[in-house]
Amino acid sequence: MPPAAVPPVGARIRQARLARGTSLRALAREIGVSASLVSQIENGKSQPSVSTLYAITTALGISVEALFDAGEPVVASPMAAAPGTVLHALAAFAADPGRRIGPLVTPDDREVLELDSGVVWERLGHVPGTHVDFLQVTYRPGGASSSSGGLMRHAGTEYGYLTSGELILTLGFDEYTLRPGDAVCFESTTPHRYRNDGEVPAIGTWFVSTDIVQ
Repeated sequence: MPPAAVPPVGARIRQARLARGTSLRALAREIGVSASLVSQIENGKSQPSVSTLYAITTALGISVEALFDAGEPVVASPMAAAPGTVLHALAAFAADPGRRIGPLVTPDDREVLELDSGVVWERLGHVPGTHVDFLQVTYRPGGASSSSGGLMRHAGTEYGYLTSGELILTLGFDEYTLRPGDAVCFESTTPHRYRNDGEVPAIGTWFVSTDIVQ
């Protein structure tokens, strides 16, 4: 794995939830999981699956790529608050387009997210002011985007290109086998799930353009 530091994803989810004024139980109810699971994710005791991560970010009105920015606060939307308060600082950051990742990102510079169910995301770059997840995605043998087997859906448009291994995509009522050189594209609001039934990692490049509704 690249030696880049892993961002404190759970802490940043908690930060975004509090900034939005959402209780832990309310968030759990909204995404259909237990409050205990959300608490474990926020405390770093458990990693979310791909589907849970998208459900959380959608509910909080933030982009997945925002969770990679370990050095900056996560903000769901601008809010009114008294000067000098934490909420005021968060609101001020909402107007900041953020930091640039690139234009060149070497393998050693990639930021990495280890997710549940054998999935690893490596951030390939970021242009400030955009809501785009530009990732190298690895599904280890037996890995899947949902540990429960359920399909996920989220805002945006998804493009993927598989470079090695095999990956099964369930898209609505259809199932596709992706092999090296195959590409997929679809609206991410269509229920979908990825899984690796093979014995070697499935690795590809994914580009997800998300429109955040605030």
